Amino acid sequence: MAVQTEYELTAGTLDGMDSPQSGRQTPDAPAANGSHSIHADPPVPGVPAIDLQGVVKAYDRTRVVDEVTAQIPAGGVTSIIGPNGAGKSTLLSMIGRLLQADGGTIAVGGQDVFDSDTRALARKLAVLRQENTTTVRLTVWDLVSFGRFPHHGGRPGTDDERLVSQALGYMDLHSFAGRYLDELSGGQRQRAYIAMVLAQDTDVLLLDEPLNNLDMKHAVEMMRLIRRMADELGKTVVIVIHDINFASCYSDTILAMKSGRLVHQGRPDQLMCSETLKDIYDVDILVEEIRGKKIGIYFS
Repeated sequence: MAVQTEYELTAGTLDGMDSPQSGRQTPDAPAANGSHSIHADPPVPGVPAIDLQGVVKAYDRTRVVDEVTAQIPAGGVTSIIGPNGAGKSTLLSMIGRLLQADGGTIAVGGQDVFDSDTRALARKLAVLRQENTTTVRLTVWDLVSFGRFPHHGGRPGTDDERLVSQALGYMDLHSFAGRYLDELSGGQRQRAYIAMVLAQDTDVLLLDEPLNNLDMKHAVEMMRLIRRMADELGKTVVIVIHDINFASCYSDTILAMKSGRLVHQGRPDQLMCSETLKDIYDVDILVEEIRGKKIGIYFS
């Protein structure tokens, strides 16, 4: 997962950008009683958070995303699942305008992402990719502060500091605010990047494989945090994920892709059946219900 400039600050690289602070100094946590918070705005009735209509992406003559049409409702967690090469991350990248679509339309909150002003879009939509790459040495506070760039354009104020502090607190990172990223564990570093997009204060969060390189404990902690962001903050969280059991236990909606196409979509209880999973993954998966959740067993 990584970050870029201006709108693409949400999902590219920090290369060439000045750190918002130098060294380890960390501002005192501002009071949390300002006019803004990291909560999402109330959804507009009848308008999906994300509207995909016939979305296509091709390389040479091969379509890696092929006529995908879907509506993702506002609020809740939507998981995009499927085998390697299904087009999951490519679709997420087009929703976040990191890739240009070759066909179809993508709207976020009713606005076409490819016709929107970059800064305006970055105040609606935050993206976190799979790989984190920074060539500058940043503290956790520095990194999370970059999430405010689309709002202040390089001139942060007290409201920006307060929202950074809120994001750090929500991710339980205040005690690490002055630490450098290379001094953190993998799980702590992952939480810092999530805090950055949370500080961006958008209604929609796109997370590409947020469990990448996490052990079981930290993967569970991350999924609980993602669920909380939807339930407590009203965020619309869309994740690309390989683990069907995490998708089953924590998602409201699942989109299943295969060979570039959207082959199934619905609630976890609708998709978590042996026949559907066999169609998606070409492998026999036994499905059992455990504590009210459907779990796929595919290890033998």
